[in-house]
Amino acid sequence: MRRSVLLRFLGLSLAVALGAVIATAVIATYSTSEKLQGELDESASQLQVDGEIYGRLSTFAGDHATWSGVDKLVRQLADQTGRRIALMTAEGTTVVDSARVLGAGPDLPSVPAATIDAKNAGPGSAGMFVGAVSATARQGIAIAKPAMASVTLGSGEWGLTDAERRRREQLADQAVACYRAQGKNVTVSTSTDGGPSLAYETTQAGGYSVAEVPKAAFTDNDPCIPDGLYAPSAKAVTINQDEVRRSVDCLTAAGEPYTTSSSNKSNGLPVVTPKDPDNAPSEEFINCTMQARSDALAPYVAPQAKLYLGAKSTFNVFSGEGLLRTAATALGVLLIAALVMVFAGRRLVRPILALTGAAQRMTNGDHAARVPVNGRDEVARLGHAFNAMAESIQHHDVQRKAMVSDVAHELRTPLANIKGYLVASEDGVVPLDKELVTSLLEEAGLLERLVVDLQDLALADAGKLRLHPEPRDLADLAQQVVSAHRPAADSAGVTLRAEVSGVAPAIVDAGRIRQALGNLVSNAVRFTDSGGHVLVGVRRVGDNYHLTVTDNGAGIAPEHLPYLFDRFYRAEHSRSRTTGGSGLGLAITKHLVEAHHGTITVTSTPDHGSTFTIRVPARP
Repeated sequence: MRRSVLLRFLGLSLAVALGAVIATAVIATYSTSEKLQGELDESASQLQVDGEIYGRLSTFAGDHATWSGVDKLVRQLADQTGRRIALMTAEGTTVVDSARVLGAGPDLPSVPAATIDAKNAGPGSAGMFVGAVSATARQGIAIAKPAMASVTLGSGEWGLTDAERRRREQLADQAVACYRAQGKNVTVSTSTDGGPSLAYETTQAGGYSVAEVPKAAFTDNDPCIPDGLYAPSAKAVTINQDEVRRSVDCLTAAGEPYTTSSSNKSNGLPVVTPKDPDNAPSEEFINCTMQARSDALAPYVAPQAKLYLGAKSTFNVFSGEGLLRTAATALGVLLIAALVMVFAGRRLVRPILALTGAAQRMTNGDHAARVPVNGRDEVARLGHAFNAMAESIQHHDVQRKAMVSDVAHELRTPLANIKGYLVASEDGVVPLDKELVTSLLEEAGLLERLVVDLQDLALADAGKLRLHPEPRDLADLAQQVVSAHRPAADSAGVTLRAEVSGVAPAIVDAGRIRQALGNLVSNAVRFTDSGGHVLVGVRRVGDNYHLTVTDNGAGIAPEHLPYLFDRFYRAEHSRSRTTGGSGLGLAITKHLVEAHHGTITVTSTPDHGSTFTIRVPARP
């Protein structure tokens, strides 16, 4: 048994894909090796660049409550450093990615370079004794982090508003004027936190340089330092109060001893320290103060984010030497794919060529053309379908030829009779009396019925069989058919009666239903011997009405039943005009029933009779 064509195509695709993957891996390995060798030489300076990126983003996180607006800074840093920079929230949502274009970008590295967490990034006023140990440092992130990464509430510059910064600049100018009046070379500079600061000017070879001096050098009982120059911002005071409150609540609940004090180191902000400064703080004390600082800062700094760093541009296989390797590899993959498809495609195309040849033979008139079929795949099913189609075409061609022969015979016989009688009458051999005229009218009636039957079939085949549906009682129609055919039944010695129970309302074309039912009754009477009976019944079954015509006549052999509704088909091949009609009645009946969205079936037992059943939808 052949495998499915779909599975074979899938196998071929996987084979080609495997070759492409192997080739891609070879290119990637070779190119990456060269790339890594060059990057090793730059790794030392790259760590410093990455540390600067981390510091700038940490400063942004400390100065903003959200990451909104960081994209401008990220793209500026990416352009300056040549690095890909991406930030992702703890939930996995991308905040910004310098490599993303139109919403898409290459995959991020599997491990972030660092975690930016401003609320846990450094010492606070309540727990300044902790030093510079940060959350990211405890996580073991291997990246150089400058001191500016911390949020220090008591620095005097963090969290300044524009108004506070302008006021601070005015106070700094007053201090500089005071110092210079004393002959000291002091000037105003910008601190690492961005606020105004005082610095000494020193004379060196080639000019002056400015060195920022620790604030303590200016604040020890110095009359030139105005109040508020190094005071913490209003935001820092608010956060400090919340931090101290949280620390005290946590330490009190934990039963840890503590004390609260202020110092110049914190610019007057309260500081929570251990009760005994000579002993190292307990783990519970550290946890309380660290958590208090984190919770107090959370509303004022950006949320935690993961920092991903990478090369700004990837290796381009379509440039320089990479282009030659790519072209050679692509050519090899195409050659392998072509060879596989040639050998496998021939097996797939062979049955299709056989189908094409058989179809061409049928076009040339050979309706006996068939194709050999092996297996059970899609192509085999196509072969079976073609053979079935050819069989149907051949069968219908035989029927068409038989139909032409039958039509010619049916037309020739009455025409010959009419012509013979008229010639005889013209020659004076047969007198043109009433009896002859009656005989000629009967022959003309046969011709008329045949022509009408052929016209009905032509309209049905063209889909133009017209119906005029209206509400009618099927029981009444059955009675009308029985009444119309009773004289013929009585003449043949056959008992014909209707068996109905009550009304059977439906929307039908009364004339067409009478025609269909009449064809069945006429056939039943014709093939029932004298003394037999024919019963016409109407009954409701579910959503349909069943109109049945049952006789106890000769019956129909099983081999004839499948072809009974074909036009010009006769179970009795005798041309006797007493038992054989035109052979169109049952074919017309089938079309009339189907035009009413119904069906017709037959059951028969030889020598015991037949039952024809018409099913039409019940529409009360």
